[in-house]
Amino acid sequence: MLKVNDLMTSPVFSLKERDSLHSARQLMNLQRIRHIPIVTVDNVFTGLITHRDILSATISHLAELDPETQKEIDAGIPLHEIMRTDITSISTDTPLKKAAQILLNHKYGCLPVVKNGELVGILTEADFLRLTIQLMEGLDDQD
Repeated sequence: MLKVNDLMTSPVFSLKERDSLHSARQLMNLQRIRHIPIVTVDNVFTGLITHRDILSATISHLAELDPETQKEIDAGIPLHEIMRTDITSISTDTPLKKAAQILLNHKYGCLPVVKNGELVGILTEADFLRLTIQLMEGLDDQD
């Protein structure tokens, strides 16, 4: 039986609670990711910031702010003020099918993976899409 550990992304990009909205925006853009787990200095998982959270915390483009002003505003907003803390997490030994059901049933984009409270990985919709492609390629090879 496949477990979360078999599919999760690890190591995972994360930020600290005192990092800024600007740092989160930069990390998402550079790494092309949509979810960033937030951890303490001891790597204990405390929350999550998503692309949607960043959009919600951004001043509308209709306000016609120049990029430098937006950057200054973002730099002054610590992630602990906008991060989500009511996040479902899973363990490395959770069956992959159960993790998929949680993602699907709750319409989550990701599940942080923790072991003894520490962040060890992340499982995303993209991980399941990659698995699906591999399985379809395996079926194609059988034909």
